[in-house]
Amino acid sequence: MHAASDHSGGHVRSQRRPRLAAGCRSILLAASVSLLVAGCNKAPQTAAAPNPVPLVASSAIPATTDPLILRARGLFQPIPTTAPDLPGNPATAEKVALGAMLYFDPRISATHSISCASCHNMGLGGADNSPTSAGFHGTRGGRNSPTVFNAAFNFAQFWDGRAKDLAEQAGGPMVNPVEMASPKQHVAEQLAALPQYRTEFARAFAGDANPVSLANAQTALAVFEATLFTPNAPFDRFLRGDAAALGADQRAGLTLFMDKGCSACHAGVNIGGAMYAKFGAVAVPDAQYRPVGDKGRSAVTGRPADDYVFKVPSLRNIALTAPYFHTGSEQDLAKAVNVMARAQLGQSLTTAETAQIVAFLKSLTGDQPRIVEPQLPVSDAGSPLPDK
Repeated sequence: MHAASDHSGGHVRSQRRPRLAAGCRSILLAASVSLLVAGCNKAPQTAAAPNPVPLVASSAIPATTDPLILRARGLFQPIPTTAPDLPGNPATAEKVALGAMLYFDPRISATHSISCASCHNMGLGGADNSPTSAGFHGTRGGRNSPTVFNAAFNFAQFWDGRAKDLAEQAGGPMVNPVEMASPKQHVAEQLAALPQYRTEFARAFAGDANPVSLANAQTALAVFEATLFTPNAPFDRFLRGDAAALGADQRAGLTLFMDKGCSACHAGVNIGGAMYAKFGAVAVPDAQYRPVGDKGRSAVTGRPADDYVFKVPSLRNIALTAPYFHTGSEQDLAKAVNVMARAQLGQSLTTAETAQIVAFLKSLTGDQPRIVEPQLPVSDAGSPLPDK
């Protein structure tokens, strides 16, 4: 999620008030980062974990005789048309409205200058199109900030999977000294000092004796971020039976994507995001893509076997979220595809094959969230001042 985090194009209307409507996606129409095109190895280093979000039931998908659709349905699912439910964190209009305010409010950072939206921009595919994001006093984080769009469909958060869900992830950047740099107590103190936030938290967490808390802020942010999903991509329409939704090159690219083994790791509803894999499973990538000093998941687990293992990212909206890899070191999607073919599959793609795979990846761009930026609670003479 937030600035410099390693979490988690479209046209966005930036207005001032959130709108509430029925349904999880439309509870609020108010509301990295780029992706590592990784993990396409046929023998992943780490086993897949179960996806924690419900997928579309097979009975809801129309019958078809198209052999490519039938084959693809065995590996992928379309993005649902309603937002996913978060286990143990039911959505309410009040939570989503509060989460939207917090997402756009820079005052949860120490300098009052960085919000979640700073690094996960609604108009940039939920990312910021920067190799690494600027945090506290311009300090750059060590990894690229992945997109927040569709992050609710990932089985874990951050490149190294150190957060189990969106709520846990939301707390990390706020208190990280390189990112938002707010001491834990500062977040709640800042919010509680604003009368409207006290009211909004009380509405969202009715019955809570201490509703204004960092934990509740994380919970509200998570519910809001679950509404940031991108259904109805051409590939989703294809999976639902519209054979004409993909052009000839895209169909050929999909076939290559499966035949070459990319779908061994990039599968499911999020075309990734459901397992860990070693970056460089077959051949070690150049140091610009996989620097020696960043050993990925092993820094979390302490296991040498997890050196250079990362969460396999989602490829949803990949055409919108350059630069690529956890280093944000490649701007060209075609080059990224070729790096992964060599590193994960031990293969060299032809120019035509690369172009077809890229054409398929572009079919993964879905409807971008339509965000109405909320009016934030006002500061007054009693509000805490930003750090200098």
